[in-house]
Amino acid sequence: MEEMHYEGFIIRPPSEADSLLLQVTLGCSHNKCAFCGAYKEKRFTIKEDAIIDADIDYASANLGFFRRVFLIDGDALIIPQERLVRILSRIREKMPWIQRVGIYANAKGILRKTDEELAQLRGLGLGIVYFGLESGDAQVLQDMRKGHTPERMIEAGRKIRTAGMKLSAMVILGLAGRERSLEHARATGEALSAIDPNYVGVLTLMIYPGTPLAAQVKQGEFELLTPHEMLEELREMLVHTNMTRGLFFANHASNYLPLKVKMPADKQKAIQSLDGALMGQTALKPEWMRGF
Repeated sequence: MEEMHYEGFIIRPPSEADSLLLQVTLGCSHNKCAFCGAYKEKRFTIKEDAIIDADIDYASANLGFFRRVFLIDGDALIIPQERLVRILSRIREKMPWIQRVGIYANAKGILRKTDEELAQLRGLGLGIVYFGLESGDAQVLQDMRKGHTPERMIEAGRKIRTAGMKLSAMVILGLAGRERSLEHARATGEALSAIDPNYVGVLTLMIYPGTPLAAQVKQGEFELLTPHEMLEELREMLVHTNMTRGLFFANHASNYLPLKVKMPADKQKAIQSLDGALMGQTALKPEWMRGF
């Protein structure tokens, strides 16, 4: 029996839960982030055209109820333009009912594309990019081995916005540890303000076994924040985030206090909600209910 070709552990954004997952790469081209263990078992490769084509054909014949496609694995935007154009064109040809294609991207993949190339991808249906900003603090980005400065991260995010695609920027609470918590929060809010994404997805740091960060925690070199300190960091980040529109989500499975903030209208109300939680007026998600 034919079926889709999936290899290894699959990750997708929560907002793509109802999307068809099309695996076009294995792993992540960077795969050096100190906190991430998602792709450690995979060597980065672009899947063969024949396999991708077969999956699109299978989906076209059997999975016509999907209206969106999400390209996995980690940073599929890194695929050379000609091949990515081929994939998007084939999706359009075989599944003309698809309303939007989404993709993960890192700064390297974005900055390698010209404005004209990004516009071409947008024209072929690539409608949203999920971008791992993680932090706007230069020291945190360096410590976490992200490979880029805040300035380059901001440039990458704005490049997607200029291309007319929706941008979801992902950031991580607790990524600076206790030492630089508030600096990380402020700088990240300022970077988000400079990028002005359509969506912000706030995750809370969880330690992947076997990662460099896990080793630092075990050796006492990295201090994890308490749930209360995580909320203080989230509050500080939100205070310094000024978006002209869009949604600020802190409702990932890893978070202690789910938030969905329409920006800028609901910002002050959300800050008040955080103040209530910090004063113990709101129950936080218990540890056993949190997940990656």
